Order: sequence, then C-alpha cells, then structure tokens
Amino acid sequence: MFVGDGRTTTIITANRNVVDGSTTFNSATVAVVGDGFLARDITFQNTAGPSKHQAVALRVNADLCAFYRCDMLAYQDTLYVHSLRQFYTGCIIAGTVDFIFGNAAAVLQNCDIHARRPNPGQRNMVTAQGRDDPNQNTGIVIQKCRIAHLRSEAGAEQFPDLPRQALEGVFQDHRHADRYKQCHQPGRMVRVEWEFRTEHVVLRRVSEHGRRGRNVEQGDLEGFRVLTSAAEAQPFTAGRFIAGGNWLGATGFPFSLGL
Repeated sequence: MFVGDGRTTTIITANRNVVDGSTTFNSATVAVVGDGFLARDITFQNTAGPSKHQAVALRVNADLCAFYRCDMLAYQDTLYVHSLRQFYTGCIIAGTVDFIFGNAAAVLQNCDIHARRPNPGQRNMVTAQGRDDPNQNTGIVIQKCRIAHLRSEAGAEQFPDLPRQALEGVFQDHRHADRYKQCHQPGRMVRVEWEFRTEHVVLRRVSEHGRRGRNVEQGDLEGFRVLTSAAEAQPFTAGRFIAGGNWLGATGFPFSLGL
C-alpha cells in the first residue's frame, strides 16, 4: 500500500504528454500494474496543461486495486482506468476532456469530480468508456458522487456521459457503458445531442440531484434509460459489478456494496 501524509502534502507529479512525444499509455505520472495495489492520502498529478492533449496522472491496469482520499489532477485523460476491477472512494478527480476513461470495471463512490476550464472551442467530457468487445463486463459506475466545475476555474460547461467512440463518430457492434447513480450534479450539465449511431451506447441513470439547463430530461436518447427499480440497478453496485464483497473489506477503506 502507498500511504501518504495527506492529499495536499504527498504529491507525485510529472508532465509527460502526447504533444511532447509520449503516448497516452506512457504519459502516466504513476502506473499501477500489480494486482491488489492500494493507495490512500496521496495526490497523483500531471501538470502538462490543457494544450498538451493526453497527459495521464494515474493509470491502473491491475486487478483488485483501490484508492482512498486520493487526488488525480490533470487535464485531458486524467484517470486511465485501463482494465480489470478498480474501486475509488473519497477521491477527487479533475480534468477537462475524457478525464475518466478506459476499459476497466471501475466503481467510484463518494468522490468529487471536477471539470476544469478547457481550451477555447473544447467541451468538458467527463467519461470515455473504451470497451470494444460486447462480451466484456466493463464500464464506469459513478455512485453518490458530486460533479461540478472546479471552483477556481468557473465558467466551463460540463458535458458528461459521452463515450470516446461517440467523439470520433465511429461505432462498431459493441456496447459502451457509463452509469451515474445517486449523484449530485449542480450547474449546467447536459448530455450532448447525438449526431451519429447510438444503438450500442449504454447510459444508465439511477438518481441525480441538482442538474439543470437545456435537455435536462433526455430519456428519448437511444441507449439512455433511467433505472427505476432497485432490481435493475443491482448489477451496477460494487457488490455485483466488481465482486466487492470478496475483497473490499480487506482494504480497510469505506465502501458500500449496495445502492
């Protein structure tokens, strides 16, 4: 386990980025490749800035990894939930474009998700789930989180829920899944209007509070559906989605296996 002295005291930082010759995968300030990795009270940071394009603060491609009271701070592609089962609680994730992305089975509980001011002409995109195989049980579950602009960078618009393939306008015969459950979403948060095929996009909302602005109710979008019963939402809980009952207790971190 990595144990810091606090998110404002223990900070691991770098600035590798795609514009200066790195790849997205290799730009990570910290890369986790060992199963069962735990971290608490640490900040992982990439200071490359919004004009340097992809610049990852934390990449996790290992199984049964968990993070508690950690900050992941960058701009584009902040948190790379690359693969396997991951859990985040009490964390802060801040970025501009696709700043929680990858093809893990990832659950975020009680986290603060902050959209930073993007470059002119850009929109904030919170999640970019990257599944390319319809048989994979992967996705990004965001539960009991607060989603808003970074207070020091007010003025940016927030546009969650758009998978990377939608940004490129390319869909194959696969399903992409982002799920928001019991989240507080103040400010101007909307889902982008679809301009391309969306029958393989899966967007599931259990409950949210405070979202306003245009297109607040968008149940008519292909692939988007509000889950109205506990039975429908259970597959996306930490207990079911990442089999949390088998391993989260050993982390010593707070967690909820249910809704």
